[in-house]
Amino acid sequence: DGCICRRVSSVSRLFVVLSCFTLFESIYLVYQVIQMKVKAISRSELDYTRQRPTDLAKVHKNVDPNLHPFEKAREYTRALNAVKLEKLFAKPFVGALSGHADGVYCMARHPSVLGCVLSGACDGEVRVWNMSFRATTWNVRAHDGFVRGLAVTPSGDSFVSCGDDKTIKLWQLDPSRAVIGHEFGELSLLESRQALDAEPDAKLPVTTWHGKAPFTAIDHQRLSTRFATSGTDVLVWDRNRSSVVERFDWGHDTTLTVRFNPAETDILAATATDRSVQLFDLRGKTPIKKLILDMRSNAIAFNPMEPFNFAVANEDNNLYTFDMRKLNRAKVVHKDHVGPVLDVDFSPTGREFCSGSYDRTVRIWSVQEGKSREVYHTRRMQKLFATRFSGDGRFVLSGSDDTNIRIWKAQAAAPLGVVLPREQQKIDYLHSVKERYKFVPEIRRIDRHRQLPKVIYKAKKLQLIMKASRQRKLTNRIKHSKPGAVPIPQERTKHIVEQIE
Repeated sequence: DGCICRRVSSVSRLFVVLSCFTLFESIYLVYQVIQMKVKAISRSELDYTRQRPTDLAKVHKNVDPNLHPFEKAREYTRALNAVKLEKLFAKPFVGALSGHADGVYCMARHPSVLGCVLSGACDGEVRVWNMSFRATTWNVRAHDGFVRGLAVTPSGDSFVSCGDDKTIKLWQLDPSRAVIGHEFGELSLLESRQALDAEPDAKLPVTTWHGKAPFTAIDHQRLSTRFATSGTDVLVWDRNRSSVVERFDWGHDTTLTVRFNPAETDILAATATDRSVQLFDLRGKTPIKKLILDMRSNAIAFNPMEPFNFAVANEDNNLYTFDMRKLNRAKVVHKDHVGPVLDVDFSPTGREFCSGSYDRTVRIWSVQEGKSREVYHTRRMQKLFATRFSGDGRFVLSGSDDTNIRIWKAQAAAPLGVVLPREQQKIDYLHSVKERYKFVPEIRRIDRHRQLPKVIYKAKKLQLIMKASRQRKLTNRIKHSKPGAVPIPQERTKHIVEQIE
C-alpha cells in the first residue's frame, strides 16, 4: 500500500509540473501573437485592370528562378540582339550650324536656356544660335582677329568675350531672342532677325575693358559678377569695376586657358605654356598648387558634381583626370586620340566628358574608364578647337576649322522624338540586359567596335607598335639588369614631372 501511495503522489506531482509548463507555454504563445504584426492581403484595382480599352492586358509574372530554367539563355539572346540593333540604328549626327566665314574657335552655352548656344570664330565674329531652328538669331563683329573666349553671365542676360585685340567686351543677351517664339510670337526667323537688326543699340557692347596684351581665354564665376582671363597673367575682373581686381603670376610665359570651379566657386585653374597646371584661391589671393607635366595642356575642365576632380587635355594625345588634393598621381589616364587634344568639357551629370582633337574626331569618355565610349567623325570635319555638352547632357556640340558647328547625340542610338512609357520601359530593360552581359566576349566585341577613318586607324596601329616596342625594350633592360636597378614606370605617374606647392 505504501508503495502504491508513493507512485500516486509522484504521478500527481508530474501532472502538476506538466500543467504548469503548458500554462507558461500558452502564455508565451499569446505574447508572441500580440507582438506579431498581422499582414492582410491587399490588392489595388489599378494593378490588374486596364485604364483604357485599347491598353494591353497586364500579365503578372512569378519571378521565382526555379520556374524559369532558361532565363539566362533568353536574356543573353536579347542582349546580343539589342547590341546588334543599337549598332544598326545608331545615327549620332543630328545637324550642322552653318554661317561662320572662318573656323570656330570657342563656344559657350546658356546656363538656363537649352536652345541657346554662342560661338566665336577666328575672324572676330560672335554668333548666337537657336539649336531648335539651327539658325543664327544674332551676330556681331566683336573683335579684330581671333575670338579667344566666350562666357555667359550666371543671370543669362549678358555675356563677355575676349580676343587678340587686347579687349574684353560685355554684350547684352536676351534669352527670349535666342528661342524664337517667346518675344516675337509667330514671326518667322527672318523677320525676327530683321527686328533685332532694326534696334539701334543691338550690336554695341555694354562695357569694354582694355588690356596690355592679347587674351587667350575667359570664364565667368558662378553666382558672382567676377570673371577671369588668361594671357600673360591670370587676371580677375569685376563687371562693376573698370580695372583689374586680382592678378596672379607664377613664373610662366603665357597662360593658355582659365576655368572656374562650378561648385567651389573661389577655386580657379589655369594651364600655361611652361607645361604647368596651376590652381589659385581667390579667398587667399595666393596660388595653391602647381603641377608640371611632360607636355603642354591645352584645356581644363572641372567636374560639376565632384568639385575636387578636373580633367586636362594634353598635347601628348591623352587626357588626364586629377584630384586637386593629390596631384602627384592621375586618377585616370584616358588614351584613344591619335593627335593633340584641344578641348574638353564635362557633362552636367559629371559622369562623362567630351573632347575634341587635332585628329578631327570627337570622343565621349566615362570619368572612370581609360578608353572612349564613342567616337564621331565626318569626311569634311577638320581639327576641332571647341567641344561642349548641351545643358541637358543629351547632345554634344563640336566647333571645327571648317567653319561649322555640328550637333551630335550623346547616345548614338537614342531616339529624338517623344518616347512613350512602354517604349521607355523597353529601352531601360534592354540597357540593363546589355549591362548584365557586357563582359561576354561576343557582346563586348560588337559593343566596342567603331568604324574609323583609314588615317586614324593606321595612326592608332602605329601607336600600338611603338608601345609594344617600348615595352619590349623595358622588359629586356629589366631582364639583363640587377634586380631593382631599373625602375618600372607607372602609367599614372610617369607623365608628371614635378608638383610645387
